[in-house]
Amino acid sequence: MAEQPANTPTPRRSNLRVIGWCLSGVVGMFAFGFALVPLYDVFCDITGINGKTNGRYESTEGSVADMERSVKVQFLAQNGPGMPWVFRPVARSIEVHPGEATTVNFYAKNPTGQDMVGQAVPSLSPSEGTLYFHKTECFCFNQQPLAAGQSTEMPLVFIVDPDLPDHITKLTLSYTLYDQGEPQAAAITKTTVDNG
Repeated sequence: MAEQPANTPTPRRSNLRVIGWCLSGVVGMFAFGFALVPLYDVFCDITGINGKTNGRYESTEGSVADMERSVKVQFLAQNGPGMPWVFRPVARSIEVHPGEATTVNFYAKNPTGQDMVGQAVPSLSPSEGTLYFHKTECFCFNQQPLAAGQSTEMPLVFIVDPDLPDHITKLTLSYTLYDQGEPQAAAITKTTVDNG
């Protein structure tokens, strides 16, 4: 029987090494998957790519509207997968003056026989405009509960920054409404019963 050289790993040790490398790779990919969403959000915030709008904007006193200029703002609304609500902007488009606070409403109705909770996610195009579109109040900041058959108008208050580049004459704000699932709807029903 031939002897193996002293520095040649045994087949068992070699197999364990391969298994160790594979498990390390799986753990690394799993960790990367969890880190990907926050990294993507940071990247979008820095670059303005993907049309992600910023959160709540604190309006500064004394800002002056540019009455010499107007920008067309269009509004779109759509439902995410499986969301049965009626959801649309009350006005499809408006003309605004940069620096001027403007209020618009979106209509939502829950036509189902059960209480539901929705959450709207905004997107703005062109993506360059995201740095200059400021929401001071928005229904998208919070989840929106609607009882079975209930409808509502949800306000959006925004300011187009006077520093918006001159070549941008039109902005399109789009919302996608998602169903937040049964646990939240059950909590709304319980709260309604408790307060009712």
